[in-house]
Amino acid sequence: MKENDVFSSFAFYATASLVKMMIMAPLTSRQRHNKRAYQNPEDVVASKLDPSEVKVNEQDQDVQRVKRNHLNDLENIIPFVLVGMFYIAIMPNLDVARWHFRIFFASRILHTIAYQKGKQPARGIMYLIGAVTTTSMAVQVLRALKQFW
Repeated sequence: MKENDVFSSFAFYATASLVKMMIMAPLTSRQRHNKRAYQNPEDVVASKLDPSEVKVNEQDQDVQRVKRNHLNDLENIIPFVLVGMFYIAIMPNLDVARWHFRIFFASRILHTIAYQKGKQPARGIMYLIGAVTTTSMAVQVLRALKQFW
C-alpha cells in the first residue's frame, strides 16, 4: 500500500470509522442488559434473570440514545466510505486528503461522546463538521469529473 499514501490513509480512517460504528451494536446490547430493557420476549428468557424483574421495554431512553447514535453513524459513515472511494480515485493532494479523513473521524468520535452525554450544541456541531467534510470530498469528485457530465 506504500505506492498510494492517499489510499493507505483513507483505508486507515475508513476502517477506524467502521469499527467505531460496529462497536455501537454491542454497546446497545450492554445498555439493554444493564437497564434490563429487552426488546423481545425471548431476550428476557435468554437473560436468565427472574422474569418478574425483567420486562420487554422498547422505549428505554438510555437504550434508545445508543440506538439513535448507531443509526446516525450508519447515516454518516457509510456515505463517507463510499464518497471516499471515489475521492481517492481522483488522486487528491495527500495532505488535504489526510485532513479530510482525520477531521471526519475525529468528528464522529466527538459526536458520539456528545450524543451519549446529551450535549448540544456540541453534538450538532460535530455532526455538521463530518457532513461538511464528506460533502467537500463529494464536490471535489464531481468537479474533477465534470468533463463526463
